[in-house]
Amino acid sequence: MATRKVPMRKDILTDKMFPKREMVRIVRDKEGNISIDPTGKKSGRGAYVGLDPDAIKEAKSKKVLEKVFSKKVSPDFYDELFDFVDHQKARMDLFGDLGKKH
Repeated sequence: MATRKVPMRKDILTDKMFPKREMVRIVRDKEGNISIDPTGKKSGRGAYVGLDPDAIKEAKSKKVLEKVFSKKVSPDFYDELFDFVDHQKARMDLFGDLGKKH
């Protein structure tokens, strides 16, 4: 049986490549709204961040998402992203790959 290729994406915060399943997608839609895309299927300009809450804190101080999306991002969004990433990381640590939808 052939092994499946694992899709890789670049973390915009660390510039490292990770498997897509271990990342969180952030998307800017046509209206310019920036949101977390847990399904990975929303239309719009997407960027990926890894499951590292410390990197989110650093991104907030350096305003990384503003540079990526060329749009002002509220501090509340960074807090929401931090909570989401922290939850996903805990879930991944607890369940491993089983916690993710296949």
